[in-house]
Amino acid sequence: MEHATPLITNDAVIFGLLLAILAAVFHTSNSRNPKFKKFYSVVPMLLLCYFIPSLLNSLGLVDGENSQLYFVASRYLLPACLVLLTLSVDLREIARLGFKPLVMFFTATVGIIIGGPLAMLAASAINPDLVGGAGPEAVWRGMATVAGSWIGGGANQAAMKEVFDVSDDMFGIMVTVDIIVAEVWMALLLIGIGKKDQLDQFFKADSSSVTRLQQKMETYGNSIARNPSATDLMVMLGIAFAATGLSHFGADLIAPAINEHAPELKKFSLTSKFFWLIVIATTIGVILSFTKARNYEGAGASKIGTIFIFILVATIGMKMDVRALGDHPGLFAVGGLWMLIHIVLLVIVGKLIRAPYFFLAIGSKANIGGAASAPVLAAAFHPALAPVGVLLAVFGYVLGTYGAWLCGLLMQTVAP
Repeated sequence: MEHATPLITNDAVIFGLLLAILAAVFHTSNSRNPKFKKFYSVVPMLLLCYFIPSLLNSLGLVDGENSQLYFVASRYLLPACLVLLTLSVDLREIARLGFKPLVMFFTATVGIIIGGPLAMLAASAINPDLVGGAGPEAVWRGMATVAGSWIGGGANQAAMKEVFDVSDDMFGIMVTVDIIVAEVWMALLLIGIGKKDQLDQFFKADSSSVTRLQQKMETYGNSIARNPSATDLMVMLGIAFAATGLSHFGADLIAPAINEHAPELKKFSLTSKFFWLIVIATTIGVILSFTKARNYEGAGASKIGTIFIFILVATIGMKMDVRALGDHPGLFAVGGLWMLIHIVLLVIVGKLIRAPYFFLAIGSKANIGGAASAPVLAAAFHPALAPVGVLLAVFGYVLGTYGAWLCGLLMQTVAP
């Protein structure tokens, strides 16, 4: 779909708009005005921080696809916030969360692998032409790239494009399907956070392990809390961005070396610089959690990390264009059915093992969204829970290509 030149093309102006939107949402969500309190009791503030920027793109005011703000936020602010959010992480407490987070994660993966073929079968029974096509234009090939994105991430998606020889036009269509369907699901998950107590009752879940981790982190933060000085703030930013720089340095060395000497490891996303960027930044944060640096949580390390996350959320939202829904409604319907199968399987397994809603949400987003979305969603529950999302997202990157490859073969089998 061709769009006119956006009204605003200067990223500095767009960044100012995004920060103004975030400031307005933060201010109103903490207002004592009864109307605002009632509104935010229904609509999560994080959802607005995501949705309002998407309107800027959808209305043609900005071009989210060509803006460099998401790249900057995901490559600089994301690793920095991962370091700040993991400074005070308690790995033993995360381990005490038990097996349920992993069960929900792998359930989410299986839901994507079988959901694609089942959605194609259902669509072909109604309209075979909708999921037909031949050669590089075959719909099943394009859907295999969506599976790569939904189980792992962008690197896995690109790998599937090469593995299944997907045409550029089909790939472009499927990228749009991927983004729109995944972000609608993200919005629903955010709405669910406001209803998490009712959802936990529905699953008959014992969320005490999640509550214990959250309370322990809060207690620790309160015990070392202090009014941050300019020195504290500069040291925290120095730690975060020095670690980010080191992560980029390591990723620039490791990824090309693996690509040159062990290219077969590409299927594990080990040749992706972004993969190593996330892994190294998270590792540095975890290592620092065993040092005195963890005391900077008392000066507000996680608060700074949370600000970075919200900026990332706004740039992600700015990439969404709801107008694209009118371009290929049939394919969006197939993608929506695919996602519905994924959701239904999560609900069934969650009900069987009595998993808290937090585990369902993070298990899903660690697949569909990876390291850019899982910690965002986890932090929406509580900043102390962000590392859980990061650690699970790393599994997604490793499994992404294998799972998507299997899903692609299954879809090829059922394709009309």
